[in-house]
Amino acid sequence: MKLLVFTILSFWFLCCSTDKEKMLADESDSASIFNFEAKVTDVSFSGEPNTYTISTTISSPDTGCDQYADWWEILDLEGNLIYRRILTHSHVEEQPFTRSGNNITLASSTEVYIRVHMNTTGYSSAVQKGTIETGFSAAELSATFANDLENQQPLPTGCAF
Repeated sequence: MKLLVFTILSFWFLCCSTDKEKMLADESDSASIFNFEAKVTDVSFSGEPNTYTISTTISSPDTGCDQYADWWEILDLEGNLIYRRILTHSHVEEQPFTRSGNNITLASSTEVYIRVHMNTTGYSSAVQKGTIETGFSAAELSATFANDLENQQPLPTGCAF
């Protein structure tokens, strides 16, 4: 029944609303009904303790510099930033995409979250959680968890394309 109601409301919104753009612009939830949220879908790693290379695969609704995944980051379970990989351009034609970070100081037993940030909607709730020792798996994390990190350096300085 809920699916039927959702389908009817979605159809009405898409077909019958007279001010769709304003309604989309007013959407404040980063995980709206249209799912503009990016997701960390896979994590792989190599290297030695305290000098790991971590590769993160991201699926994001990039449309260009107006909407793109602008970084991914590693944080501990308390919300402290361990590492941030700035993404200097959108990945419209490359989805999902994988980018690596090098020389990451991390003990193999430290449990962490790896999450992605969109320039328009902020942090994603679809993260990977795990350790180098045990591996990583999909998890959900509040999009507002440690969201004060949005203002912590390093931050993007622009978008190339």
